[in-house]
Amino acid sequence: MGNERTTRILVVDDEEIVRESLGGWLEKDGYTVASAPEGRSAIERLKAEPWSIMVVDLKMPGMDGLQVLEEAKKLRPEIAVVIMTAYATVDTAVSAMKMGAYDYLVKPFDPEELSIMMQKIVSQQSLVRENAVLRQALKQEYRFRDLLSKSPAMQGVFELARTAARSNSTILVLGESGSGKEVLARAIHMESPRVDGPFVAVSCAALTETLLESELFGHEKGSFTGAIARRKGKFEAAHGGTLFLDEVGDISQKLQLDLLRVLEDRKFHRIGGNDPIEVDVRIIAATNRDLRKAAHEGKFREDLFYRLNVIPITIPPLRERREDIPLLVENFVERLSVEMKKRIDGVSADAMSSIMAHDWPGNVRELRNILERGAVVATGPVIQLSDLGLPSKAEAPPKPGTLASLEEVERRHVAAVLAHTGGNVSQSARILGIDRVTLYNKMRKWGLRRDGEDEAVPDGERHARGGGQ
Repeated sequence: MGNERTTRILVVDDEEIVRESLGGWLEKDGYTVASAPEGRSAIERLKAEPWSIMVVDLKMPGMDGLQVLEEAKKLRPEIAVVIMTAYATVDTAVSAMKMGAYDYLVKPFDPEELSIMMQKIVSQQSLVRENAVLRQALKQEYRFRDLLSKSPAMQGVFELARTAARSNSTILVLGESGSGKEVLARAIHMESPRVDGPFVAVSCAALTETLLESELFGHEKGSFTGAIARRKGKFEAAHGGTLFLDEVGDISQKLQLDLLRVLEDRKFHRIGGNDPIEVDVRIIAATNRDLRKAAHEGKFREDLFYRLNVIPITIPPLRERREDIPLLVENFVERLSVEMKKRIDGVSADAMSSIMAHDWPGNVRELRNILERGAVVATGPVIQLSDLGLPSKAEAPPKPGTLASLEEVERRHVAAVLAHTGGNVSQSARILGIDRVTLYNKMRKWGLRRDGEDEAVPDGERHARGGGQ
C-alpha cells in the first residue's frame, strides 16, 4: 500500500492478551501501533498525538467503547474508529456505526479480516487527503484573495486587477450591486505596495452632500452647527493606503468638483480650515451606474470621469458566470459552517437546481444571504430547498375580497423594487422616481430591510457603510 508506515493505530482493550495479539498482527502489516488499557487513557493519548485509526473494544469498565467513540470523534472528526464486539452486542455495534464508527469486528475474528479492513481504511484516508489537496489547489487556481471564480471573464478581471494593483493609478470598478466591488478593491489593496497602509471605505450614497463632504475631508471645530471638535476625514485616514469610494456615481456636482481637485493636486482643505492638507492616497472608485453615459448627458463631470477611469475593471454579474455558482456555494457553506459552529455539509440536489436557475439580481451578496438563511433554518447537515426561501417566479395576487390599502400596495411595490435591485437604494430610488432620502424615510417607516444590511441606513447617519460589494 505504501501508506502503512505513516498510519498510526491505537488499540484500546482492557484485556492485555487482546492488546498484545492485535498489536502484533498490525505491526507485522507494517503499521505503527500503540495500545491503551482503558478509555480515559486512550483519549489522553489521542489529545497528545496524531492517530489515524482506533480499534476499540465495546465492553470495558469505566469508559465504554461508545463513549470513547463519541469523545474521539469530537477531538478528531477525521479518525477512523473500528469497534470490537461479541456476538451478543451486534445491535450496539450497529448503533456505534450510526454514531460515526467506520465498521465493527465480531470477536473472535481472523487476523486476515483485520488486515483487509485496515487496508480499506488506509486507502480511503489516502483518497480523502488527495481530494483535499486537489480541491485546495483548484481553489487557489480560481482565487484572487477573497474572490473565487473559474469563468474566463472573471479570470480576466483577476489578471487585470493583479497588474493594476502594482501601479499607483486610480481604478474604477464597475458592476452591479452585490457583485463584489468592495471585495475586489480590498484584494487590489492587499496585492499592492500599499498593503501595510490603511484601507478606508466610504459609501457615497448613504450620506447627504454635507455629511459626505465632512466624511471625506473632515472639518474644523465650529465650522458648522454640531462641529464641536476638529475631525479628520477619510482622505487623511487613508494616508499611505487606499481610499475606496463606493457608489461614486451618486455624488453631487459640488463634491465632484472637490474630488477632481484632490485627484489633481493631492491636497485639500478641511471644512472651515485654511491650511492645505497633502495626502498620499490611492483611489479606487466603484459604481453600478454607466458613468460614461452620465458624463455624456451632463449628469456627471466629464473631466472627473476621465480622472477616475484610468484603469476600468468591470465585474460581470453572477447570472453571466453561472459556472461559478457551485464553487461559490461550496465556499460559502464551508465558511458558514465555521462561523456558525454548526455542521453544514452542503446543499441538496433540488436546492442546487433552484440556485442554478435563479437570476441573482443581488449577485454574490444575495447568494451568500440566501445560503446564510438556509444554514440558520436547516435542521440537518444538508441545506434543503425549503430552507433557502428563494422567491417564487411570481408573487401570488391578493385573494378576492382582500383588497389592500394604497399604502400597503406602495409598501409591497417598494419592497419588490428593493428585492429586484438586491438592496441598492440609489438604483431603487431611480426606478421609483423618488430621491434617496424619501426612500430611506419610507424604509424606516415600514421597517423594510435593505438586502445585505441589518437595517436601512438612515439618511444622515454618520457612519458610512462600505457595503457595496
